[in-house]
Amino acid sequence: MSITEAQPRSGTASPPRARAAGHPGLILAFLCVAGFMTFLDVSIVNVALPSIERDLGVSESYLQYIVTAYGTVLGGFLLLSGRLADTFGRRRILRTGLIVFAAASLLAGVAQGSTMLIAARGLQGLGAAFIAPAALSLLTNTFAEGPERNRALGIWGGLSGIASVAGVVLGGLFTEGPGWRWIFFINVPIGLAAAALAPFVVPESRAERRPRAFDTAGAVVLTAGLMLLIYTLGQTVDVGWTSARTIGGLVVTGILLTAFLVIERRAESPLIPLGIFRLRALRAANITAVLLFGTLVTLFFFASLFMQQVLDYSPIRTGLAYVPLAIIVSVGAGISSKLVTKMAAKPVLITGIVITVAGMLMLWRLPVHGGYVSDVLPAFLLAGLGLGMSFVPLQVAAFAGVRKTESGLAAGLINTSQEAGGALGVAIAATIVFSRVPALTKAAHGDPPLVLAARASVFHEAFLIAACFATVGVLVALSLPKLRAPEHANGESVVPVA
Repeated sequence: MSITEAQPRSGTASPPRARAAGHPGLILAFLCVAGFMTFLDVSIVNVALPSIERDLGVSESYLQYIVTAYGTVLGGFLLLSGRLADTFGRRRILRTGLIVFAAASLLAGVAQGSTMLIAARGLQGLGAAFIAPAALSLLTNTFAEGPERNRALGIWGGLSGIASVAGVVLGGLFTEGPGWRWIFFINVPIGLAAAALAPFVVPESRAERRPRAFDTAGAVVLTAGLMLLIYTLGQTVDVGWTSARTIGGLVVTGILLTAFLVIERRAESPLIPLGIFRLRALRAANITAVLLFGTLVTLFFFASLFMQQVLDYSPIRTGLAYVPLAIIVSVGAGISSKLVTKMAAKPVLITGIVITVAGMLMLWRLPVHGGYVSDVLPAFLLAGLGLGMSFVPLQVAAFAGVRKTESGLAAGLINTSQEAGGALGVAIAATIVFSRVPALTKAAHGDPPLVLAARASVFHEAFLIAACFATVGVLVALSLPKLRAPEHANGESVVPVA
């Protein structure tokens, strides 16, 4: 049984106190705030990483886990939490996620060591995993299929990219101001306030039929496989690719992911009904999402380090350097939101990713003593425009040809692909480039110009890897079927697959 489209169960209509049921604009704004908070925390720690490294004594190779712990747990549990939301009530699961997220943020803010911080980031990811699918299901339940839902999905699709950029801006402001701990503390009052207000803003809804059983085993095995994979990749920095630890970790990862496929084939209510991958558009859209968000998170992770450790920017200056990028991402999302209602989504998506590749190649060639206006800004504007243009058609492609009863599953899949892609992307890039640090440091012999050049070469390689992710994304997007512009039939808008 698949995760179904949000439909209120008979007799379980929204309570009288959810007075906003007749105000979809207010509901959309509320859901966007909840979603924005979860998207924000993917990137908000990036600017603070050098400060966290210094204050908590975190080794450079373990910095990536502060980023990836969040995205990995989030990606692993999205599909199970979507099923829980369909069964027990989407608003109820949304509120639960908000409370868990707020509590985890408090723990992260008071962390006294890397272990506690990484664990808190994982718990934040669990809270976000409850929030994201519940919010997206409530969105599709609020807006009828057609132009209204397309516009709402356009806003939601562009939100993740905008939040990622806003995260690094706010991360710089908090790190330079009250301190990096406030990038976590700020979530506490917002999360608790949203949880308290939800019953007054969002009506409750749940699936018409409950599944007989939850695929808990599938969710646990999938998450364990993803986490072990990222951990194993990170360990190669210290132990190498041919060590017993690396080979053993990859073997166990393969076993876990194979076991997940076996579980899904035998489960009464599988987490992912594998038949849905027969849809060509959905399959290509999710693979593209993995690659595109791998590019996005790698960009923010290494651009922050480059600006602070090579260009000698302060945290606040690094955060402010992202402001034009935030603006251009919004512009790109706005442009593509209009284009996908007038033309096919496929060429819009491909154009956006190609522009992203061009921006990443400009970052690959950033001079060691480059200027912001002459070197950094043009690369940011190009990459940001491409990313913004890509997010909305990616959402449209992910839902193309999906039956109404499986739209919740499609929402869980695209969210999972985005979060897992970001976590895996930065893990792969960090593993490859940080493995070169010891040799480069030794070759520099402590000479400051050589040390600076060595650092720059490491970050340049990371940008090139991100460009490769996006280039493969273009190739995958080319395999998408032709997604025609929305047509109107019986008052509804559909995106048929040619």
